[in-house]
Parts: sequence; structure tokens; C-alpha cells
Amino acid sequence: MLRIGIVGLGGIGNLHARCYTENKHTQIVAVCDLIKEKADAAAEKYQARAFYSVREMLKSGIKLDACSVTSAGKENGGDHYKPTMELLAAGIPVLGEKPISNEVAKARRMVALAKQKKIPYGINLNHRFTPSAVRAKEWLDKGRLGELNIINMTMWINNPNESSPHFHMRALHPHSLDVMRYFAGDVAKVQAFFKKGPGRQIWSNVQVNLLFANGTIGHLTGSYDAGGSYGLETCELVGSQARVIINEACEKLSFHPRFSNQVESYEHLGGMKSFPDTFPSRIGAWIEDLRKKTLPEKIDAKAEDALKVQLVIEAAIKSWDTGKVITL
Repeated sequence: MLRIGIVGLGGIGNLHARCYTENKHTQIVAVCDLIKEKADAAAEKYQARAFYSVREMLKSGIKLDACSVTSAGKENGGDHYKPTMELLAAGIPVLGEKPISNEVAKARRMVALAKQKKIPYGINLNHRFTPSAVRAKEWLDKGRLGELNIINMTMWINNPNESSPHFHMRALHPHSLDVMRYFAGDVAKVQAFFKKGPGRQIWSNVQVNLLFANGTIGHLTGSYDAGGSYGLETCELVGSQARVIINEACEKLSFHPRFSNQVESYEHLGGMKSFPDTFPSRIGAWIEDLRKKTLPEKIDAKAEDALKVQLVIEAAIKSWDTGKVITL
């Protein structure tokens, strides 16, 4: 039984907690939040000890096999650095929320410390853990699509948040860009265009062109001014032999052969009905990596992947600011 701590008990922290509670291989033994009422409520709910700082939790001598860091902060990632560094320094594996950090220097230090300590450090890049994404990746790796030529990604939601100029890009698109990297690998060049929606103070719409190191070309459309009853997330893989479409991260998957009209269609693979179902899938994979003692460099959606996504995000912002194509 793995003994788990959770740092940050907002909505996402409680989502993590429910996943650990429902997994037969884990037990929540510690919850930590700077807001005493949140920590106390979580401690009662999950029958764990409450702490109000990571330092206090570590000093208590409580045994922890891993921790989720689900703090928030500026652009949803501003508060990850301090608790993550404290836990990693203590030798405790961490599953962090995305974005790893929107300050690249801090993200690099977290990744470097985990490597130095040789301990697992993963990020909740949960969109790549859907059965639809896994099936599509298997098809790609087995050559069913032929050579991957194009990857297109659309991700948009209604979000009125105006917290910082690039909140939309930095808070939402670690997910979309990670999915694109999951299929196409490292990014070599980035070009981006931003637009403010009506009445907006932030850059709430974006189009990003990508050249991947393997020659695949890609395009991301993102918005905080969209949503409604039409699709919020679509990933399209265009190969030399076939095209694959994933709708809503996990709800629909279709395979379209280039030289045939015999389309393969799947709905709700693995019983995954909607986006919230991606959390047990991702956290379950993290638990299995810990149980199997997977080498830190081999864990799925490791922190280094999240760092590479942040570099793409910052390159997109730099491209818009300078009007240039940015080489990574």
C-alpha cells in the first residue's frame, strides 16, 4: 500500500484525492494546505493528518511514498515551485499539476533536482492517458497511418478569467501541446498569432504553427472565448496511409483509411465517458509506475515532458512579440 500526501486541497486536489481513495493500492495519509480550513476538512473527509505547510509535514516524520502537488497560483502554476522543491529535496516522488511552472528557470530547477535525486517526478498531463489517445498512438507506432505528415489540435473553452496577459496560453495549452508532442515528438520551430476577444484584456485566442523535429507539421487553435454545445477538443492525425480523429479527448475515435471508405469508429473506449474520467486513468498510471519502480526517466508524462511543453508555449509568446519564427 502506497502512502500518499496531497498538497493543495482546492477542486483539483480533491479530484486527486478521490482517485487515490478509489485505488486499492494507495492510502491518503497526509493533506496539506496553507488555508487551515481546507486542510482540516480534507483530513476529516479522507481520514488523514492535516498539515499547513510542507515543512511541517516533513518535520512530522510521517512516512510518504509520494505526493500530489495541486497548488494553484498565478496562471494556475505559480505556487507549484516551493512545495515541489521541498518534497523533491526530501526524496519524495511528486506528481505535479500542469503547468509545471510558467517560469522556465524554476521548471528547469525542479526537473534538475528530481534527476539529481533520481526520484520519479510526473505531471498530470492527463489528456494523453485516454484509451483513445493510447489506441491512436499504437496505430501510429505500428505503421497503420504510414508516415505522420500533419497533426492538428483544437482546444477551447469558455473562460472569462483575466488574470494575466497570457493566462489562456499558459494555463490551458500545456494539455494540447503535450498531446501533440505525444504523437509527433519534439518541436523544432514555432510561429504564433494571438487575438484579444471582444472586451478582453488578455490574449484569449491563438493560432500556432509548429514544425516538429521529425518533419511533421502541426497547427493548434485555442480559445477562451469559445465553447457551447459544439466540440471543445479535437485532435487530428494525418498520415500518408490514413487519418485519425479523436473527439473530446476520450469520447470518440475514428480511423479513416486513405484509399478506402471503410471507416472504423469507436465511442467511449475503456468506458471513459467524459473528461473527468481522465484523472483516474492518469493517476492510475502514476501509481503503477511507483509500484513497478519504473525508472524516473521512463515514467509516462514525466516532468521533462512538461518542461518541453512550456518551452513551446514561451516560444509561441516570443513569436507573437517579435513577429518571428522561433527555433527551439
